[in-house]
Amino acid sequence: MTIFYIKNIVVHLDSFNYFISFERIQISVMRKPFYLFLLFFLSSCFGSFSEGEMYFRQAEYEKAVSEFSKALFINLTDVKSLHLRARSYEELEEYEKALEDYKAIIRFDPAYAQAFAGVGKVYWKQEDYRNAEKYLLLAANQDGKDFEIIYLLGRAMLMNGNNKSADEFLQMAKEMRPKDSKVYFYQGMARSQIGDLLGAAGSFNMCLNYDPDNLPAKYNRGLIRLLIGYAEWALEDFDDILKSNPNHIEALARRGYAKLAINDNTGCKDLKEAAGKGSVYAQMHLEHCE
Repeated sequence: MTIFYIKNIVVHLDSFNYFISFERIQISVMRKPFYLFLLFFLSSCFGSFSEGEMYFRQAEYEKAVSEFSKALFINLTDVKSLHLRARSYEELEEYEKALEDYKAIIRFDPAYAQAFAGVGKVYWKQEDYRNAEKYLLLAANQDGKDFEIIYLLGRAMLMNGNNKSADEFLQMAKEMRPKDSKVYFYQGMARSQIGDLLGAAGSFNMCLNYDPDNLPAKYNRGLIRLLIGYAEWALEDFDDILKSNPNHIEALARRGYAKLAINDNTGCKDLKEAAGKGSVYAQMHLEHCE
């Protein structure tokens, strides 16, 4: 006969959460196989953070959710398990469940910056930019040194038309990662919206310095150059774009106007072609070809 001890499960409830404690009881078992089976059964009932994290790292998100849910049955306030389960729900595009977990973390730990950021990112994915900005700002108040929080907050502000604030937060993000091309791109967009055309041109220059094949940055730099009177430089940008993408109608239209600005009459050919393909900008400037 094998004699061993297990613990009896007792569930305690209070106004905030529940937890499970154990009471020792003695059980006598005739055969060892049953003992092993019982141990396996007990261990399989409750998950562990480490196993859930392993599944998460392996991108097995459904298994991760299952494991974290078991762990949370033991300890509902385990914010690490809640966080990775929320991340797993995000990857599975179960956004409402992710929001529930992130907001639960905030109730348990109001200083948990990544939970506020998680809510903001989910709202961003749902294209709810107002709420995204709100929660990302709360995240930034808790952790102003996290690049992803500051960068995405700047982008959310840009989407909401808060361009001056967007420029300021993207400047902070740029200082954290001075070689990140995408920060320069969105800062260029923010600066162009607040009328800082020289600043915008500088931002697009830096973006292209780190990412020379970024056609949207090159197109926007061309627009800025055209606006501030550097038509020859703008022409270079539009030429490069059309070499990579001959069907870029608006680049064709702007190239046509840039050519006319330097007295190159072949610009009319570009404008007429672009107008025929539906460019409103080209149609508005055909008068220069009459």
